[in-house]
Amino acid sequence: MIAKGKNASELFPAVVKNVASKNIEIKKLVYVYLVRYAEEQQDLALLSISTFQRALKDPNQLIRASALRVLSSIRVPIIVPIMMLAIKEASADLSPYVRKNAAHAIQKLYSLDPEQKEMLIEIIEKLLKDKSTLVAGSVVMAFEEVCPDRIDLIHKNYRKLCNLLVDVEEWGQVVIIHMLTRYARTQFVSPWKEDDGLEDNEKDFYDSDEEQKEKSDKRKKAYTMDPDHRLLIRNTKPLLQSRNAAVVMAVAQLYWHIAPKSEVGIISKPLVRLLRSNREVQYIVLQNIATMSIQRKGMFEPYLKSFYVRSTDPTMIKILKLEILTNLANEANISTLLREFQTYVKSQDKQFAAATIQTIGRCATNISEVTDTCLNGLVCLLSNRDEIVVAESVVVIKKLLQMQPIQHGEIIKHMAKLLDSITVPVARASILWLIGENCERVPIIAPDVLRKMAKSFTSEDDLVKLQILNLGAKLYLTNSRQTKLLTQYILNLGKYDQNYDIRDRTRFIRQLIVPNEKSGALSKYAKKIFLAQKPAPLLESPFKDRDHFQLGTLSHTLNTKATGYLELSNWPEVAPDPSVRNVEVIELAKEWTPAGKAKKEKPDKKFYSESEEEEDSSESSSDSESESGSESGEQDEEGDSSEDSSEDSSEHQSESGSESEAENKRAGQKSSRTKGKRDSEDVDKENENSKTSDSSDAESSSIEGSSSGSESESVSESESESRKVTKEKGKKPKQDGNPLTKDVSLLDLDDSDSNHASVNPVSTPVALPVPALSPSLIADLEGLKTIFTNSPFLSFSNVGKGLAAHYSFPRQPCIFGDKMVSVQITLNNTTDRKIENIHIGEKKLPMGMQMHVFNPIGSLEPGGSITVSMGIDFCDSTQTASFQLCTKDDCFSVNIQPPVGELLLPVAMSEKDFKKEPPNKSNFFLHEYGKITA
Repeated sequence: MIAKGKNASELFPAVVKNVASKNIEIKKLVYVYLVRYAEEQQDLALLSISTFQRALKDPNQLIRASALRVLSSIRVPIIVPIMMLAIKEASADLSPYVRKNAAHAIQKLYSLDPEQKEMLIEIIEKLLKDKSTLVAGSVVMAFEEVCPDRIDLIHKNYRKLCNLLVDVEEWGQVVIIHMLTRYARTQFVSPWKEDDGLEDNEKDFYDSDEEQKEKSDKRKKAYTMDPDHRLLIRNTKPLLQSRNAAVVMAVAQLYWHIAPKSEVGIISKPLVRLLRSNREVQYIVLQNIATMSIQRKGMFEPYLKSFYVRSTDPTMIKILKLEILTNLANEANISTLLREFQTYVKSQDKQFAAATIQTIGRCATNISEVTDTCLNGLVCLLSNRDEIVVAESVVVIKKLLQMQPIQHGEIIKHMAKLLDSITVPVARASILWLIGENCERVPIIAPDVLRKMAKSFTSEDDLVKLQILNLGAKLYLTNSRQTKLLTQYILNLGKYDQNYDIRDRTRFIRQLIVPNEKSGALSKYAKKIFLAQKPAPLLESPFKDRDHFQLGTLSHTLNTKATGYLELSNWPEVAPDPSVRNVEVIELAKEWTPAGKAKKEKPDKKFYSESEEEEDSSESSSDSESESGSESGEQDEEGDSSEDSSEDSSEHQSESGSESEAENKRAGQKSSRTKGKRDSEDVDKENENSKTSDSSDAESSSIEGSSSGSESESVSESESESRKVTKEKGKKPKQDGNPLTKDVSLLDLDDSDSNHASVNPVSTPVALPVPALSPSLIADLEGLKTIFTNSPFLSFSNVGKGLAAHYSFPRQPCIFGDKMVSVQITLNNTTDRKIENIHIGEKKLPMGMQMHVFNPIGSLEPGGSITVSMGIDFCDSTQTASFQLCTKDDCFSVNIQPPVGELLLPVAMSEKDFKKEPPNKSNFFLHEYGKITA
C-alpha cells in the first residue's frame, strides 16, 4: 500500500505490535513502515522506544541500523537524549553500515534540536576519521548540514578523503566533491594568476634585466601549485568517466572553479557525453555548458554539432542548445550556423521558432560581418504566413535598426505597411516605436499611421496605446501643422481610458507638449526629451549573470539564491599553512619495526647503492629485483607500509640466509608478545646468534658481489642448502627448550601458512605431540623449501629519472604460450611530469630463450601507475633475461632472473598416491612444460 502511494496510517497500532517480532524480515518491514509514519503518529511510536533500544544491541547489523533509523525519525523533543546516546554508541559500532546510519541520524537530530550542535560536532569529528568508504559520504553530508564552516575538521582528513574518493558510493562522491571544492577555495592560492601575469609582460619593457628576473621569480613562486591542490585535481579526474551524471557534473564544476585554466578543457567531452542521457539530465548539463561557453568558447567549439537541435528534443532543450550555439558563434562557423537557423525557423514549435529569430538577432549584433545578411533574412521573414514569426522578426529588426537607423529607411516603410496585418501587440508596438523615432525620415507615412491608430485606439492593447501616445507626442513636436488636432483627439481618448497607466501618461504628455498657463519649465525641453538619441540595446545571454553561482547547484539553475546555498569564497591572497593537513603516519609505522633493525639495514642499502654506481646498469637492475622480492614478501607477511618492506629488502638480498632470518623475525615477534620469561630469553639468544651469522653472510655475499658481478646476486642451491644446514646445527643446542617451533617451520611450505605464523606467533608453541619425522624426510622437505621463494613479488629499484618498476610472478598459466612464465610489471611515475612512450627496447636473451613483450604505453601521468603483462620462456633454466626498458628520452637496462620455484607448476596428488610412491629429492626434475614429475 505504501509503495502504491496509499495512506496506511490507520494500521499504525496493528503494525507497531509486530515491532517485537523475532522474524527478521517482519521486523525490517515494520521498521520501514515506522520510518514512514512515525512522525505522524508520535504518541504511538513512543510506546515502542524500549523495543528500539533493545534492537540497538541486536547482533544483526541491519536490525541495529534500522532501529537507529526509526528512532531518529520520531521527531519528539522529549527523546532527544535517547537519540543522542544511541548515535554516540552507533558511531563506535564495529559495522560500517551502522556508523553510516549514525551519520544520517546526526542530520535528523540537528534539525530537531539545533542546541545539540556542539555534541554532534564531536561525533562528526570522530566519524570523519573513519577509514570506511561506506561512512565517508554520509559523514561529510552531516558535516555540510551541521557545521559547514568548521573547515578545521577537514584539515587532517583532507588527503584521506581525496584518496578514498574513487571508492566511495556515487552520491557520497557528489557531496564530498562539493565540500572539497569549497575547501580548496579557502586553502589554496588561485591557479589562474598565471594568465594575469602573462598580460603584464609588456609593462616590463623599460625595466632592467635584474628587475625582470625578480618579477619572473615572484610569478613562478606564486604559480607553484600546492601538492594537496594537485592531489584533489588528480584524484577526481577518473570520476569524469563515472556512470552517474551527478558525479560527472560535480567533477566538472570542481575543475571549473579550482583547476588551472589550461586543464579545464578535459571536462568538455564528459559533459557532451551526458547529453545522451534523459531530458532532465540534459537540461541541467546544458544550463551549465551555457554558462561555461560564455567565458571559454574554445572548450566546446570542437563539439559544435553535438548542440544541433533534434526534432525529438523538448522545447526547453532546444532553447538551451540555441543559447549555446549563439555563444559559440564566430566568424569561422557563422555561415554554417545561419543555415542551421534557417531550418529551425520553419519548425512547427512556435516558441522555438521565435527563439531562433532572437538568436539570429544576437548573432547579427555580436558579429558585425553578418549584420546586413541577418537583417535581410529577417526582412524576408516579414512575409511569412506565421504571425508569431513575423511579430518576433519585427521586434528583432527594431533592435537592429537602433544600431544604424540612417541606412534602413526602406525597411521602416515596409514595416509600416504591415500594421494592417500584424495583430501581435509587441510587434505593433515595435513598429509604432520605430516610426516615432524616425518620424523625420518618413514625414509622409508617420501622420497617416497616426490617423489609422486613432481609429482603433480604444480596441488596442495597453502596450500599443502607450506607443500611440508617444507617436502622437513626437509628431506634435515635429509636424504640429498636420497632427495637432489628431494628437489632441488621442489625448482626450487616453484621458478617460480604463487603465490608470494610460491616463497618467496622457496627463503627463499633455502638460509637457501643449503650452498653457500651468506649464512648467520642462515644456521648453519637450522636444529634447522625446526625440533624444537612445542607446542601442545590448542583446546579452540570459546566462551571463549566473557565473557567480556555483555550477551544478539549485541556485545556478534558478538564477537566484536558494535556501541552504553555500557561496564559494574568493581565493586567498596568501595560502594558509599547509602543515595543518599533515598526518603523522611515519611514526606509527615505526612502532611495528623493532628498534635497531632499521639502523643495521641502512648500511646494507648504502652498500648496494655504491655497488650500483660501480657496476653497469644491467647489474643494478638485477639487484633491484631482489629488493622487490623482499618488498612484496613483507607486504604479504606483515601488511606493513612500503617503507618497512624496503628496509627489510637487504636481508632478503642475501638469498642464502633468507629463511633463517624469517624464522628469527617470527621469534623476535614472539618475544615481544609472549609474557613467558624463558621463551623471551631463548629468543634473545637466538637473535644474537642470527645477527652475527647474518652479518658474516652479508659480508661474504658483498665481497662476492663486488668481485664477480652478477654471480653474487644469485647463489646456487647447494650453497644455500649448506649454509642453512650449518645454521640449523648452530641453533639446535639453544632451541632445546622449544623444539616444536623448528619442526613446524620445516613443514611450513605454503606461503599463506608462513604469513599466518608471522602474524600470530603466539599460536605456534602449543603443547602438541612431536611428529615422528625421519631425518631423511626432514632433509628432503628442507631442500624442497629452497625451491620456492618466500613471495612471488620482486622489484627493480627506481629504473631511472622518476620511472619506478616492480615485477611479480602471478603464478598463473601464461596466456602468451604454454612454455612461458607469466610476469606482471607495475610501472609508477614518481615525477611531476608525464612520461611518454614506455616500451621494451633491445633484448639480450640467451640461446633459445623467448620473450613476449607488452604493448607500448603512450603516456603515464604524474603519480600514475599501470600494470602490464609479458611472457618469458626461460627454457627451464634460471638464466637471466636481459632487456632494455625505454621511454621517449631514455633507456634503462633490466634483468629478470626467476627463482627455481617460479618455473614449476604444482601437480595435485592424493595422500594415498603420495604414500605409495614417496618422493625422493633426487627423483624431482623439471618437465618440459614446467611441471614437477616424480
